[in-house]
Amino acid sequence: MAWIWLAFAGLLEIVWAVAMKQSEGFTRLWPSVLTLVAMVGSVLLLGLAMKTLPLGTAYTVWTGIGAVGAFVVGILFLGEPVTAMRLVAGSLIVGGLVLMKMSST
Repeated sequence: MAWIWLAFAGLLEIVWAVAMKQSEGFTRLWPSVLTLVAMVGSVLLLGLAMKTLPLGTAYTVWTGIGAVGAFVVGILFLGEPVTAMRLVAGSLIVGGLVLMKMSST
């Protein structure tokens, strides 16, 4: 169950990152509210996952899901550039997440 909590925490990490971008420096109300709600939810779910998973694994996977997810959303929906270097960097993060998952019990 901890991995499920962690996956949802990571998804909320993506939501708050995108909502924060859309809030335009917290000057738009609803994206700002969504940012704060998603942040709280993400941290609460991370805390549930950490009851079982090691700190290093849980935190690394949580931030990794958020980082790669925000990277993908930025490219697909916000018109951010796709370069070979960015794709290699994203791939390395995903590879690290897979290795972290494989190394945990």
